[in-house]
Amino acid sequence: MSRFDRYVLSQYLLFFGFFALILVAVFWINRAVVLFDRLIGDGQSALIFFEFTALALPNLIRMVLPVAAFASAVWVTNRLNSESELTVLRATGTSPWQMARPALAFGIVTALMMSALTHFLLPASIDQLRDRESEVSRNITAKLLSEGNFLHPAEGVTFYTRKIDSDGTLNDVFLSDRRTSDQSVIYTAARAFLVRDQDRSHLVMVDGMALRTDLKGRTLSSTVFTDFSYDISTLANKSGEKIRGIRVIPSFELLTRAALISEQEAFSLGQLAEELHQRFARAIVCVAVVLIGFSSLMLGTFSRFGVWRQALLAFVLLIVIESLRGVVAGPVLENADLWPLIYLPSAFGLVITVIFLQLAAQPIKLIKQRPDNATGEAAQ
Repeated sequence: MSRFDRYVLSQYLLFFGFFALILVAVFWINRAVVLFDRLIGDGQSALIFFEFTALALPNLIRMVLPVAAFASAVWVTNRLNSESELTVLRATGTSPWQMARPALAFGIVTALMMSALTHFLLPASIDQLRDRESEVSRNITAKLLSEGNFLHPAEGVTFYTRKIDSDGTLNDVFLSDRRTSDQSVIYTAARAFLVRDQDRSHLVMVDGMALRTDLKGRTLSSTVFTDFSYDISTLANKSGEKIRGIRVIPSFELLTRAALISEQEAFSLGQLAEELHQRFARAIVCVAVVLIGFSSLMLGTFSRFGVWRQALLAFVLLIVIESLRGVVAGPVLENADLWPLIYLPSAFGLVITVIFLQLAAQPIKLIKQRPDNATGEAAQ
């Protein structure tokens, strides 16, 4: 690469980092608000919150990376054009094909980033995130350690404690259990303690009363107790055998053991083929959107009104490519042999790029100039 090519590539990477940072921050804030309310509301610590948000970052980056690459390509190309740097290159005889080399190199760099995300980082982060979510869902003790709030640690169960002392004593406890359809039980106690016995947790209530309502017989019975042990381990979600999602399966395993995975797990060959080839296609799409952003702005000549028409054209093409990605996934899910359709949006983008660069190199003149002698005769 020439010195100018390295300069342009550095500009692409600089603004790519800027746009990626902004987009990831926006998506991260939207997700973090919901996640913070759910985790902190369930009594989890701030450390768990930051761990969950960190594990979700690879998926956020995967979504915004093509958009950030496209925005960087359009921004830098427009900047070079407005500062007449591309005009100088044209005047020195540099063709649009040669000026596209930094954009192609930038597209390859983003494609490598996307490949690392989709093939390695994303499956590992999703697997780890599901493990941590399973552990947190089983940690029913943390869900109960929130004073002054009515909590719902499980469906049909409501828990409340007025105050939690520094030694862990729960004061003025209320527990409503409505998981059985024909009866409901309400427990109240002056104090309660959380006790863990190996892999089980118990809520030991002291000086309380149990009100049992028989919905079928329409009867109410009350029991006063000095101390009562309530097994809260049953409130945790029973996950049973761990079932991995399709996005957790490594790419090498999808490539070499698709038939075996389809037999042993609840995935069709179409789902496995679509997931595998989407991981490769996402990397190629990064190259396509970068080249579309560059080549679209190479169309036309200098105008004091800017290149907003070319930028709008590039944005429309980006929407078309994203729409095609959703359209071609359906047939592949039905028939795994149609997996080449997954690469159709990328191929469409690359073909459009070739056409635009050719038009930029050899513009088509729609109105031909008449000969000078014809002009002279008309003047006479």
